[in-house]
Amino acid sequence: MNNSTESPLMHLPVTDSLAIAILNGDWTPGSSKTLESIQEEFGISRTVAREAARSLEAVNAVAIRRRVGLIAQSPDQWSALSPQVIQWKLRSDHRTQELLSLTELRLAIEPAAADGAARHASIDVKAKFPVLAMELRKHGESGDLETFHELDIQFHSLLLRSSGNEIFAALADIVAVILRGRVEIDMYPQRPEASALDAHEAVAEAIWKGDGQAARQAMHDIVDEVETAITGGSSN
Repeated sequence: MNNSTESPLMHLPVTDSLAIAILNGDWTPGSSKTLESIQEEFGISRTVAREAARSLEAVNAVAIRRRVGLIAQSPDQWSALSPQVIQWKLRSDHRTQELLSLTELRLAIEPAAADGAARHASIDVKAKFPVLAMELRKHGESGDLETFHELDIQFHSLLLRSSGNEIFAALADIVAVILRGRVEIDMYPQRPEASALDAHEAVAEAIWKGDGQAARQAMHDIVDEVETAITGGSSN
C-alpha cells in the first residue's frame, strides 16, 4: 500500500476489530499476532499495523514483545476507564456486564455530583438545569430522540462539571460515552419514560433551589431506573 495515500485514521477500524476479537474470545489472551499477520489479515501497510498496535498497547489490550509481536492481554487488565475501552466493550459480547458496571459507577458518583451542583454551582449555571430539563421533556415527548440524547448528555455532563469536585468533572466525558454508547447499541427505549423526564425535572428544580439532598435522591432515581432497564425491568 502506498503510504502517501493513507489517512492518519486508517488504523482505527483495525484497532477496533482486534480489540473486539480479544473481548469476544476470537483472539485468546496470551496468544500473539505479528505485525505481518495483521497486515495480511486486514490488507494494510506496516505503518497502519504499527499504529493499531500502539493504540492497543496504550490501553493495555496487548503487550508488544520483540520477535514475538502483539500478545493479547486479558480484558480485566485493560484501562477500564478509557473511553475507547468502554466503546469496545459496549460493542462486544461484554456489553450487558459493561453497562451494569458503568451504571454502578454512575450510581456512586452522579447523586453526589447533583448534591454538589446544588450546593456549589453559580446561579448562572444552576439556571441552565431547568431549561435543559424542559427541553428534554419537549424533545422526548415529541419523539425527537437524536436531540433528546444530545441534551441528556449535556445535562449529565454539566452536572458533573458543576459539582465542585474535580474528579467528578473529569468523568464527564466518560459518562457522555456511556450515554451515547447505550443508544448506539440499541439499549435505550424508543421513547423515554415519563418517570425519567419527571426525575430530570426534579434534579433540575432541586439544583436551582440549592436543595442538595433532593437533587441527590432524584439523580439516584434516574440512574436506578437505568439499572432496572438493563436487568430487564422497566426502562428509563
